Amino acid sequence: MTTDTAAPFSPAREKTALAARDLYRFFRTGEEETLALRGVSLQVRRGETVAVVGPSGSGKSTLLACLAGLDEPAGGFVYVGGERISHRPEVQRARLRARRIGVLLQSGNLIAHLDVRENIRLAQAAAGRHRASAAPEVAELLDGVGLSGRSRALPHQLAGGELARAGLAVALANDPDVLLADEPTGELDGRTELRVLDLLKSRADAGRGVLVVTHNTEVVSFADRVLVLRDGRIEP
Repeated sequence: MTTDTAAPFSPAREKTALAARDLYRFFRTGEEETLALRGVSLQVRRGETVAVVGPSGSGKSTLLACLAGLDEPAGGFVYVGGERISHRPEVQRARLRARRIGVLLQSGNLIAHLDVRENIRLAQAAAGRHRASAAPEVAELLDGVGLSGRSRALPHQLAGGELARAGLAVALANDPDVLLADEPTGELDGRTELRVLDLLKSRADAGRGVLVVTHNTEVVSFADRVLVLRDGRIEP
């Protein structure tokens, strides 16, 4: 593990899962303006796990939202698998996000009235995957996260560790180029935390990119590189 700044920008490089260049994001409250991101550039290579750390208010959540295409930067660009996701209509961003990005947020990514299996199938349908052809893959995903026997469970019926692993299965439903996770082990016990970290690492080992926003020292220690974000900038 090393602490590093962003690598030279080259979004089309075959080895690059995710690249961002000169991201700026402003927020206005009345006459007051907050600059949440100040020219952030970074890359996540295929097969690499990157941790983003920094104090509260440093811009980590804003950065994650821009990288995932959930929010638009005021300036700069984001590329996933060499394809630009930023500054496009929301319909196009949503389609690219469904195909190329797995997102695991603290607030969760499961729909409450759907069981685990249905949540995965919905994610696959959003990417244009045919329901019938997706069925065997659902079983494979659930087996991979250790939830083979919980496919029919609703989110409120899952324990904390099961909920985190179900959310990860949904994030991985379309074998994305990059997985973006916000505090993925936040409320987990030590044993479940290690299992989730092993699952994240296995994605990188399979040639995908993984970026994790975290305060957790265990998560930081398993990353290949660490980027420190402070006051909307990546520290040198």
